Amino acid sequence: MAADMFAKVMENQLLQTAKLMEEQLDAELEKLDKMDEDEMERLKEKRLEALKKAQQQKQEWLSKGHGEYREIPSEREFFQEVKESKNVVCHFYKDSTFRCKILDKHLALLAKKHIETKFLKLNVEKAPFLCERLRIKVIPTLALVKDGKTRDYVVGFTDLGNTDEFTTETLEWRLGCADIITYSGNVMEPPFQSQKKYGSQFTKLEKKTIRGKKYDSDSDEDD
Repeated sequence: MAADMFAKVMENQLLQTAKLMEEQLDAELEKLDKMDEDEMERLKEKRLEALKKAQQQKQEWLSKGHGEYREIPSEREFFQEVKESKNVVCHFYKDSTFRCKILDKHLALLAKKHIETKFLKLNVEKAPFLCERLRIKVIPTLALVKDGKTRDYVVGFTDLGNTDEFTTETLEWRLGCADIITYSGNVMEPPFQSQKKYGSQFTKLEKKTIRGKKYDSDSDEDD
């Protein structure tokens, strides 16, 4: 009889111990689940905050004229435009130079795609001082301005495969090499290298005179 009671007590103790261990395990699992939920909530909050900041940044860019390819009337506006934006691409063009019109088409597309960068164009006839200061001699020339300083130039089409038929992706690659846009491709692989028609076709240079200053035209002929 005593043995049966002892066995019963031991069984109850074991059951209570097992139940306690199970409750503790459940509590630990619940704690882990709650931690996961909290972590997911924090990640969600961080993502929402990042999206909010990105949207605010986008609106700020748009308010400064990003997202479209614009012409500025004179060199005075150039200094103000580059002062208020971190990344600026400015096309120095001449109406009679055919290759400038080719660049216009590609720049208009890239301006919409890369709103992180401001895309401008300026007639060299209206900016003699600026052209002299930036030593712009060949038309077309793209001045790539970062943090208010001209860091690089795309002169003519030499860097674009030496052809009038370069793609928008090729120009995008070249701007990406200068870190003037956010480029998702591989800068070590120029798009035109995989296209046989983009051979080494250099064009002759023609002297152009603007307000007594000589410019080289990178087009074979003008309109």
